[in-house]
Amino acid sequence: MSALYLYPVWLRLWHWLNALLFVTLLLTGVSMHFSLNWLIPFDLAVPVHNTCGVLLTVSWLVFLAGNLWGGNGKHYLINLRTLPRDLIAQTRYYLYGIFVGAPHPFHVSADHKLNALQTLSYVGVMYGLMPILILSGWAFLFSTSLPETLFGIGTVWIIAMVHLVVAWMLALFLVVHTYIITTGETPTTNLKAMVTGWHKEESGG
Repeated sequence: MSALYLYPVWLRLWHWLNALLFVTLLLTGVSMHFSLNWLIPFDLAVPVHNTCGVLLTVSWLVFLAGNLWGGNGKHYLINLRTLPRDLIAQTRYYLYGIFVGAPHPFHVSADHKLNALQTLSYVGVMYGLMPILILSGWAFLFSTSLPETLFGIGTVWIIAMVHLVVAWMLALFLVVHTYIITTGETPTTNLKAMVTGWHKEESGG
């Protein structure tokens, strides 16, 4: 059994706070979008959603700072030379190998804690979708200061569609992410790592 301390305290706190904020935003957003007062009353959903949106912005900035100066950024670097091979191997494992007891094609190390699929998805989410979600959210807050139309289309409608589509994409990512958590050495290995900071796996497994 080998153990690596991959998740420092700041990263674990950020991870769980970010998860809480996003789930709250998702619930309040769904409640507002579909007028589900039985879920969360509209008058409560709006201020909670806006407050969590502001906090999510701060959380994302902390993530960027942690990657730039906290050493976590190295795990988000994409090796273009080996990417095609690694993607094929990882995809084959998730679609077939995991169900027949095949060995995992990727082993966590101090320099690489994410496999190729995880790296691409996390980069896409944290550096692509998340800033779009945040910017469109802020645009909603200050929509009265924006022009009424953009390219002949209502500006608020464009912002709403962008915000909605990205939110659903991130909700889908959350579902997949929750499933991937269970694909470690045991169904709870990855979850325990994000609680304790230590990633454990069988040596040579």
